[in-house]
Amino acid sequence: MLKTLMLSQSEIDTPLGRMLLARDAQGLCGVWFEAQKYHPGPLSVPRDDADPCLRQAADWLHAYFDGSRRAAAHADGLPPMSLIGTPFQQSVWRALLDIPSGETVSYGELADRLGCRAAVRAVAAAVGRNPLSVLVPCHRVIGSNGQLTGYAGGLPRKQALLALECHQQLPMEARATDPGAHPPPSPAPALAPPASPPPRTSSPWPQGSLFTSLEGAGA
Repeated sequence: MLKTLMLSQSEIDTPLGRMLLARDAQGLCGVWFEAQKYHPGPLSVPRDDADPCLRQAADWLHAYFDGSRRAAAHADGLPPMSLIGTPFQQSVWRALLDIPSGETVSYGELADRLGCRAAVRAVAAAVGRNPLSVLVPCHRVIGSNGQLTGYAGGLPRKQALLALECHQQLPMEARATDPGAHPPPSPAPALAPPASPPPRTSSPWPQGSLFTSLEGAGA
């Protein structure tokens, strides 16, 4: 993430901890849980809670965490995004947007959808570098055996997000979680079986629309 591209920032409180939001000229470019892996640290750009893009992202997140308003969040749509990364990373992040709420896929299945099964480790690495936590749902990717695996925001948060999407109670241990803690692997909450890959044209973020290509960034 290149901080020099950012224009403004905001912060919100969520049931899973404080989140930092940042935008650039094209749209939302960062959403991080406090103390998560790859958090950019303090930003030098002005705080602007009234910025339309940041406000839309904050409203979406509040609706997402409020179970009674989650459907409204999805209906309203995501804010404009500016995902800065290599072309390969961007292709992985676009594929994440195709995973419906309440479903999961394995890293291998995600690699299959991208037509690069042999590069499953590279796919997993790109998933881990997703700069827009929750909005780009990297938490919906799990191990091939159904176990929860690494998540930049910490495994308790990953488990909590999947539970929320299954309309289950938020695990108390996920609140104010320490992303550096590594509890024993937990099975993912019972979810609907993965749907067959949707047509690539169904993605709300086609190549070159709201994604900013920056070769080598975020690697």
